[in-house]
Amino acid sequence: MSEPHKHQQRSDGQKTPLRLAIVGHTNTGKTSLMRTLTRDARFGEVADLPGTTRHVECAQLFVDGRVVLELFDTPGIEEPIELLALLDEQSRSGSREPGPQRIDRFLASSPASHQFEQEAKVLRQMRQCDAALFVIDARDNVLAKHRDELAVLNLCGIPLMPLLNFVADDVSHEAAWREAMAGLGLHAIIRFDTVVPPVDGERLLYGKMASLLDSHATELHALVESHADDARQRRSAALSQIAALLVRCAGLRRIVDVQSESDLESAAHTLNTLVRDWEQRCVSHLLSLYRFYPDELASSQLPLVNGRWQTDIFDPDTLQEMGIRVGGGAAAGAAAGLGVDVLLGGMTLGAAAATGALIGGGWQTFRHFGEQLKGQLTGAKQLRIDDNILLGLAARECALVIALERRGHAARTRTNVDGEQESKLSAAMQSTLPKLLRVARRHPEWAYTKEGWESPGFTAQAEQVAKEMADKMPDLNEPR
Repeated sequence: MSEPHKHQQRSDGQKTPLRLAIVGHTNTGKTSLMRTLTRDARFGEVADLPGTTRHVECAQLFVDGRVVLELFDTPGIEEPIELLALLDEQSRSGSREPGPQRIDRFLASSPASHQFEQEAKVLRQMRQCDAALFVIDARDNVLAKHRDELAVLNLCGIPLMPLLNFVADDVSHEAAWREAMAGLGLHAIIRFDTVVPPVDGERLLYGKMASLLDSHATELHALVESHADDARQRRSAALSQIAALLVRCAGLRRIVDVQSESDLESAAHTLNTLVRDWEQRCVSHLLSLYRFYPDELASSQLPLVNGRWQTDIFDPDTLQEMGIRVGGGAAAGAAAGLGVDVLLGGMTLGAAAATGALIGGGWQTFRHFGEQLKGQLTGAKQLRIDDNILLGLAARECALVIALERRGHAARTRTNVDGEQESKLSAAMQSTLPKLLRVARRHPEWAYTKEGWESPGFTAQAEQVAKEMADKMPDLNEPR
């Protein structure tokens, strides 16, 4: 039998990582907790069937390139009542043998390799760890098997902290579990929903661990700060991606010889398709940045199916749902499917709309305004993406970032991009963002060329746009 893990110094003088076992009954969310803490949506296997995890799996968390925490996902305990009875039977009659010795005797016995093979894997790992989190499905009633399970785990002789999972569910029995834990002398209880983790959940989790494991307190507090810094850097990188998309789209323009409805519609379609492709690349980058996978969002209410938007940014209903008011003229034409401003005699069609120069929903509407207006619009014209489309892109990409920040990596239930959040963002940016992007309007090279994207002017413009969006985003610690 190997000796239990002991806190020690490495040969280079640094502390060994804190080793933490994740234990509990079957199907309580142990692997889900691992996914949330590691931000890895594909760690292990998660299913509604009991006993999905059959082996111990390890994950490591780093601070400044150094491992400070090792997490061990263990199989579920299936027969705690029978196991406790066996441990009592194996104990010497009337003896007060220490719990760890009782566990070691069991692990060396035949039942540990047969009837209680899964339980033995859990106990063997606990004997190698510094502490354990006992994951509880708060939706379950407190039963005798849970009390016997805790009695067995306590024999391992390491700190054991109950973690109440699924507390956000309507049928949670949190109060009953707290009372039961207090009766067993376990008062350092952690409330942490792995599917909808609270904003400060990790800080509270590691903070309570630090109070019980003072020899690792410095590393645990450093882990909290590292995660907070990672969150800030992820948001900054996300907004930089969105800002680059907006600057490129603002610089996008196309000169077309407009002689008929089909000329205008074909040119507009080309621009719109390009914007859709660029936005899709941005979405893919955002999903990767937050360590989500496109296929995992297929069944969610996020407006993404396999990582692609269900709603078209050029659909008028899409803009209206974001709270972007679509007026007459070019704005109405853009929302109805064109999505472009036509530069007309030094005046954009959006401005010309105020004087009656209206594209509206399509070329056929020109009969309402006479041949003279139609003549003005024929010949070589410049098309560019409408301000409303740029504003809509900014609002929904920023709302997606917020949704990804608030989505747990163990989530298997549905999550929304908040429509109200989109409206708030578009309203907050409406007075400043289009004006800020006017610089990009004068630089079509920023839309197409690598040299343009890498130019100081592009970088400066994108930084200003990213800052504008950052100022309008909710604080990272704002409650959900």
